[in-house]
Amino acid sequence: MTSEGDLIRRAQAGDRDAFCLLARGYERRVLTLALYYCRDPHDAEDLSQEVWLKAFRALGTFRGESSFYTWLRQITVNSFLNYRRGAAMTPGRDKRAIIMGELVEVEELGLLPAGPAAQPEEALHQKMLVARVLEALDELTPQQRLIFLLKHREGMTYDEISAAVGTSAGTIKKALFRAVAKLREHLGVAKADSHEARVSGH
Repeated sequence: MTSEGDLIRRAQAGDRDAFCLLARGYERRVLTLALYYCRDPHDAEDLSQEVWLKAFRALGTFRGESSFYTWLRQITVNSFLNYRRGAAMTPGRDKRAIIMGELVEVEELGLLPAGPAAQPEEALHQKMLVARVLEALDELTPQQRLIFLLKHREGMTYDEISAAVGTSAGTIKKALFRAVAKLREHLGVAKADSHEARVSGH
């Protein structure tokens, strides 16, 4: 079986078939990230194609100092930032294609109490909450959405996100805090917490 390193070397030498094979391993991941970010299937398709075109043109600059996906992800982030600056998000389109899988564990948003493994009906409830979280991404600004995705979908650290988007780690933490607060408010979690706090205070 051909290794990723071999495919990269062949692609850098001008082998387009090798590049296509290389892209096949990451195309769904890039497209899914674009879907979460754009909130529109058509724009996401265009944006992911732009990412691959840029990656193909820049492949000669890849020196293996990081993993190929880390290098590709930076191209993806840059493309997202350019997209945000160059065009407004288009509301109102069909968003059904965006619900493609779990984005973040609902416990990370404080939507469910920590406890033992969920029973089947609880697991279903959690999946429904995840779907609501995905829909609630519309409440975030493009920057908040990008930072949230990089943190909770890509698992990047604050410093890694800071380097990727060109913003201080402190700004990243503030944006992420606001993003989670917006999601919690949209899902009614903040109100529920406030009510519980008042009840327990009596």
